[in-house]
Amino acid sequence: MNRLPALLALAIPTLAGLAYMALFGAPDAYPIVNGAALVLAALIVLIGLPEFGERARRIASLLLLVLFALPLVTGPSVNDIARWLPLGPFILHAGMLTIPALAVLAAREPMLGPAALVAAIVVALVQPDFASAFALTGGAIGLYQVRADWRAGLVVILGFFAAISAALRGELPPAPFVERVLHDATNASPAIAALLALSLLASVLLMLFGTGLPRSARYPLGMSLFGFLVAALISNYPTPLAGYGAAAIIGFALAHAIAFALPDPNEAPK
Repeated sequence: MNRLPALLALAIPTLAGLAYMALFGAPDAYPIVNGAALVLAALIVLIGLPEFGERARRIASLLLLVLFALPLVTGPSVNDIARWLPLGPFILHAGMLTIPALAVLAAREPMLGPAALVAAIVVALVQPDFASAFALTGGAIGLYQVRADWRAGLVVILGFFAAISAALRGELPPAPFVERVLHDATNASPAIAALLALSLLASVLLMLFGTGLPRSARYPLGMSLFGFLVAALISNYPTPLAGYGAAAIIGFALAHAIAFALPDPNEAPK
């Protein structure tokens, strides 16, 4: 299967974000980190992973849930908000790193998948993290589009109310080039803001319709990215791919690599 469209879905907004950072005075480390993350993401997507069987899917889902919840134990915590993984000199947004892959795996588990998403929504509520809760809601919407199951519909409802609750408790001041990227870019240069917006729209559309993966992978992936983007537009939450932060770049690359490694569900892409 051709993996180039999946790589383009990651590269287009990331490169647009790098251009924005270079033109408008981001700290030197920001484009270096995002550029290195894009190189790593390309290796993850192009080299791929071994085929995921049923046992591997369930172990991976459990590990992703643990990783998502880990900040509640390890910190760091800011104003009683804990949603970041400390990895040496880097701090990664736990939701952006884990939720895309978790949504892909949940779509392949009719019974355990919705339960895994509910568990993740509870973690997002406790952190609290509106962006992660909304991305999980988007992933559940994608799951419902693939399989019109009442369980997926229930997850959508729970995720929506959890996202509202997290939004009321979890807002922090915006960091330039991380949060409010499209708002700040509009003030700096409407042309650059349009470029960033179009690149992010292209990424969502590629993930939803253009990667050649089955619908069971494309829809949860594209809708989880859409959820992160909506949260970033509504309030002070990181802008995935185009904003500073390696977590989304690596997280969506890992999710695509897992999707390519899953056995064919005998579902024709549309």
